[in-house]
Parts: sequence; C-alpha cells; structure tokens
Amino acid sequence: MQNSALGRFIAVAVLAAVALGVYLPRLLAGSGSGEPEYWADIDYWQTTNRRQTVIAQMPIDMVAGLDTIPLELGNWRGEDVPQTNVEVFILLEPEQYVQRRYQDDAGHIIWLTLIGSHKSRSFHAPDLCYDADGWLTDMASRAISLPEGGEIFGLLLDAEKGDVRQRSFYFYLMPPDDPTGVTLVRLTSPQYGSENDSAELYRDFLSQLFRKAA
Repeated sequence: MQNSALGRFIAVAVLAAVALGVYLPRLLAGSGSGEPEYWADIDYWQTTNRRQTVIAQMPIDMVAGLDTIPLELGNWRGEDVPQTNVEVFILLEPEQYVQRRYQDDAGHIIWLTLIGSHKSRSFHAPDLCYDADGWLTDMASRAISLPEGGEIFGLLLDAEKGDVRQRSFYFYLMPPDDPTGVTLVRLTSPQYGSENDSAELYRDFLSQLFRKAA
C-alpha cells in the first residue's frame, strides 16, 4: 500500500516537473517582471550582429495572437484592412496574418503588417515584391530609438514608381523560448519628408509597442 502511494507521488512529481519545464519559460519570458521579451533582428533564418533583446508593451506573438494588438495605440487609431490578394496566402502560407491602417492626429498614415509563421517560406524581403512590380527601390539598415533606452534595428526601404513614393521599415521578432516562431513586423507609409522625418514617425508608432532594447 505504501509502495503504491509512493509510486503515485513520484508520478505526480514527474508530471509537475515536466509541466514546469514547458510552461515556466513562457510565464517568466523576458524580464523578471514578466514583461514580454523578444529577440528582434533584421533577418529570420540566421542571427546577425543587429539582433537586440526588446521589451514589448504587450505580447506580440502567435501564442497571444497577432490580432490582439489594440486598434488604438497612443494617438494612433487603426482599422483592419483584410488582404484580398489570395496569392499572398497561397505563396506564403502564413499561420497568422494581420494588415491594418493606422492614422495619427496629424493625419499621418502607417500601414502595419504582421506575418507569423514557423515556416521560412512565409517570409521574404519586401523589396522582392516591389522589384517584381516595377518599383525602383533603395534599402539600408536603420536604428530606431525606443522610449526607455536602446534601439531596434530594421531595414528601411524606399520605393518609387512613377509619382508614387513609399517607405517601409521592417524587422523580425522571435520569442526566446520559440525562436522558430517568427513574426515579421513591417511599417509602410508615404515618404513623409526626409528619411529622418519618417524615422521619427516610426519611432512614435513603435514606442506604443516596445519599451526598450538591450
């Protein structure tokens, strides 16, 4: 009888240890205060010297759901804009896809695109799509400062086609406990002024999503 009770106790203890091993990293993900922490990088299939650890204002991952990001972010108000090009889903096969249009009090517009997946085919550099559609592009690495310190590195893309000019800033986000669960974060806007003007606009928007980087 005692051996049976001891056996049950050991089995329960083993199951508890396994559960802690699986769920504790998520509960304690990032900072000791339980704030959402991620790796941010300019590439998704290899680590670069631009990788930073960033603390988010809210969960931004597939576990929480990319569509749970608020439609109101500071003075930015957004609306969901469904992707009507079915080829996007056929070619990329994303697990989660979010496309939104945000506007601030001054009338500036930023399109937020989030693509979440565990498959590499879901991601490619946005300049490939621009080039294939006849846009002229120029791309360079850029750092955007965060409100409580540090910078988030991304790729800044200028695109021009006829009289239309767009600018995009994008990077990849990965939870440390699930590095294959990648989220592409892309901001797209008209080219407001200089590159520095756009960077300041993106800084304001990103500060609603991320607190700091290290």
